Amino acid sequence: MQIMAGGLEHPQVQALLEAHLRSSQSHSPPGSVHALNLDALRHPSIRFWAAWNGEDLMGCGALKTLTPTLGELKSMRTADVHLRKGVARAMLQHIEAHARACGMHHISLETGSHAPFAAARELYASEGFVECGPFADYALDPYSFFMTKQLT
Repeated sequence: MQIMAGGLEHPQVQALLEAHLRSSQSHSPPGSVHALNLDALRHPSIRFWAAWNGEDLMGCGALKTLTPTLGELKSMRTADVHLRKGVARAMLQHIEAHARACGMHHISLETGSHAPFAAARELYASEGFVECGPFADYALDPYSFFMTKQLT
């Protein structure tokens, strides 16, 4: 697996991100979906990566800079055919290393609070993320679960 910066113009990446957005929308009501569309991922505050095995897209992830010391994990998604192969963990560790190199002290995230998001919450917890309250512009929402990890 090779994790590379960029790739938002690639058709496989676009299809995976569209599937991610559709999945989020199918599991949460409209006001509770915080997944970013392709245009939002192009914002200068966001760094995006794609994981590849040759020409095969395995997954993706992004880091949004909220402040110089706080980043937000966004758009973590593994292609269905690569589930349970360590793609998400590798992406998460790659993003965390980038955040540390940039001098960030924390990475926070928002994910779903109900069953379809249980595997994601378990992954984040296994990598040292702990539950926290809403951050940035988020508000308490029964469909949201917030986590953070101290990097320093």
